[in-house]
Amino acid sequence: MDDGSAAVASTQPDPNSPSLEGLSEAEAAARRARGEGNDAAVPTSRSYAEIVRENVFSFITNCLFVLGLALVALGRPSDALVSVGVVLANALVGVVQEIRAKRTLDRIALLTLPTAVIVRDGREREVDPGEIVRGDVIAIGPGDQIAADGKLIGVGSVDVDESLLTGESHLLTKRAGDSVLSGSLCAAGRGFYVADSVGSRGLAYQLAAGARAFRREYTPLQREINLLIRIVLLVAGFLEILLIVDTAIAHRPFVDLVARSVVVIGLVPNGLVLAIAVAYGAGALRIVGRGILVQEANAVESLSQVDVLCLDKTGTLTTGRHRVEEMRPIGVSSPEIQDLLGDFAAAVTTPNRTIASIAHAYPRATRLIRTEVPFLSERRWSALSFADSIRPEVYVLGAPEIVDRHRLSDGGIGPDIAGWSERGLRVLLLARGNDPDVMYDERGTARLPVDLTPLGLIGLGDEIRSGARERLEQFAATGIGLKVISGDDPSTVSALARRVGLGSPATVASGADLPKTGESALERMSEETTIFGRVTPGQKWDVVEALRRRGHHVAMIGDGINDVLALKAANLGIALGSGSPATRAVADLVLIADSFENLPRAFREGQRIQNGMQNVLKLFLTRVLAVALLLIATGIVGEFPLGPKHNALLALFTVGIPSIALAVWARPGRVGQHRLLSLLHFVFPAALVLTLVALGVHLGFYLGAEREILAARPESALAYVDAVAIPIAQSALTSFAIFCGLLLLLFVAPPVEPLGDGSPVTPDRRPAILALILGAVYLLVLASPTLRQFFDLTPLSIAAYLLLGALAILWGLVLRWTWRSWILERFLGIAPGIRPAPK
Repeated sequence: MDDGSAAVASTQPDPNSPSLEGLSEAEAAARRARGEGNDAAVPTSRSYAEIVRENVFSFITNCLFVLGLALVALGRPSDALVSVGVVLANALVGVVQEIRAKRTLDRIALLTLPTAVIVRDGREREVDPGEIVRGDVIAIGPGDQIAADGKLIGVGSVDVDESLLTGESHLLTKRAGDSVLSGSLCAAGRGFYVADSVGSRGLAYQLAAGARAFRREYTPLQREINLLIRIVLLVAGFLEILLIVDTAIAHRPFVDLVARSVVVIGLVPNGLVLAIAVAYGAGALRIVGRGILVQEANAVESLSQVDVLCLDKTGTLTTGRHRVEEMRPIGVSSPEIQDLLGDFAAAVTTPNRTIASIAHAYPRATRLIRTEVPFLSERRWSALSFADSIRPEVYVLGAPEIVDRHRLSDGGIGPDIAGWSERGLRVLLLARGNDPDVMYDERGTARLPVDLTPLGLIGLGDEIRSGARERLEQFAATGIGLKVISGDDPSTVSALARRVGLGSPATVASGADLPKTGESALERMSEETTIFGRVTPGQKWDVVEALRRRGHHVAMIGDGINDVLALKAANLGIALGSGSPATRAVADLVLIADSFENLPRAFREGQRIQNGMQNVLKLFLTRVLAVALLLIATGIVGEFPLGPKHNALLALFTVGIPSIALAVWARPGRVGQHRLLSLLHFVFPAALVLTLVALGVHLGFYLGAEREILAARPESALAYVDAVAIPIAQSALTSFAIFCGLLLLLFVAPPVEPLGDGSPVTPDRRPAILALILGAVYLLVLASPTLRQFFDLTPLSIAAYLLLGALAILWGLVLRWTWRSWILERFLGIAPGIRPAPK
């Protein structure tokens, strides 16, 4: 009997079972009418309208849109364009990114079978899987995907591959009454099952719905920036109230209130969003050529924040293939047993992963076979005889306790089997018999030959992915906690974990051990346990969520459908390129070549982004604090210091262009542990000194212009004086602030030691060159009457510009002394290395 007939004979359902008649068409129609069909549509992620509304019509953008419309209505469209343009560009970038993510999620589908075979009115017919209803009898055979959750009926068994759904690395033998899961595959045997969970109640639907669910995962850096923006927004709101009160008391024109409101709202550092988007894009471009695809903009930076890394076993730590780790001949030579193993593997008509690994280790030409018993999980052995053998022989390959249970200790092989099994190896025994005609009985049922002679043991282990052990050791050395969360047997997972360096010490738990109630108990176990086995997809989610509630930044690496929920729950989801389409779709990073080799490079890119944004924050916070203090100070002792175009020009030259450049040019390296203190050390002295000097510049040029006007025309009214003097003061202040901002760029990335605030000197000269180029461009703006008029700049004398440049240099010297003397830290009592004097 050939292979196919043997498989059918072992799985043929009982024809006398009345349930095999299936439903009638009338019953099926009635059940579909009651909503028991398999055609439930998986919900999509957010709508396009929601994406546009959340990105384009946020509170800040709405405020700016209203002010922009008011400026247009008051005849100042250029002010409106300058004020609203950058914010609108940021919003459009966000819309494009989220629409791309939505389309990726909406394409996720776990069920890929084009048709299913159902039994209706006692007859089999092919239908679209959506036509299945609860109670339908469905036929399955090798290679078929199971379309709905259900239970097997009839006699016999089938082997089912649930690895993508549960992480179980071995085929599972299912018999009558056993459950089968939608999305799993029938690997061997034929049978029937009854659909009992269809549509939205099926596992495949629930996993697909979870995969498609929208999530927005912010990194710590993004949360810090969002908090900063909210704080500045509160400050801007306070200043706006003061402006309204001042306008009412002083009876100022409404157009002045709108123009000043644009400047106040401009304090909100929306440009930070654009800068971080550019930093993320640059990081993605740097590593995409290294075999890592970035699907979520913040993924690279998120990787550098990870302190717990969770991994699946099957297909993630391992390649999903087996490898011959050990081989021991018994009574024959090593070359002879290798040839026999190679002949056996080459001749098998339906090779599985085990046979494929043996064939790879011992390649041989294919020999014709006379009789074959294919492997089934319930048998745990396979056998064949060769047509070209000189004498009748049969070879059997299988589990030692099945193939030769009575003589395991012969030749001292028992200790080898035990030792190999403890290492997590799958042990097989090759034996030889002398009667190939006893492989099937008279009914065609396969039976194990008797009087077998052991020829050799072979130990197969999961093939570890290239670079996995070395990269995981690197992560562990940096303090990142490592955990394996798998649906496979805990002992198997534990043995593999020891092979990749996670075994000393390692606490092991199974899914059955996880607490059913109480978040604190689950959090404690998740924290203390290193290896989790026999966990369901939902339990993977629970473990990851528990770790996050403990304050960890969690990354999850997986490849199967069973990892989808955990990837969604993690701060950072990483999929393998060979993984399921659903897993790749929900992941933030995809390892295209399934290699761990470049994860450390991506980690360093994340550090680069953090370092770059630290410099960008220094520029933005200095500008925001200085302008805010200046607005408050001039409200007390003078006129409003800046117009909308002045503010836009100042933002463009001091933070707009420089922040983009610093984000792209940032260098990788260890991220400082005291980022807040570093920002305080840089920003507060810079902003305070800048405010004082800028206030003096504004008042000095205003009073100087006023004196000249009154000297020339003593009878001039105050309104006329203000109309001439205020633009001069505002232009002088704008030029001085831009000069200081360009000098600040040199302080942020000092090319030489004297320019720094004590931070390390950078060998990169590009920031210094950029400062010189921007300075030259601004001088061209000052020299062009058209550009001066567009930006409302009043021309000053050359002597005035030289004076402003000298004051900027003086500001820099005072600032450097303030930094190097730790004035702020001494005042706050946090100066490094300074101890209070003994009393």
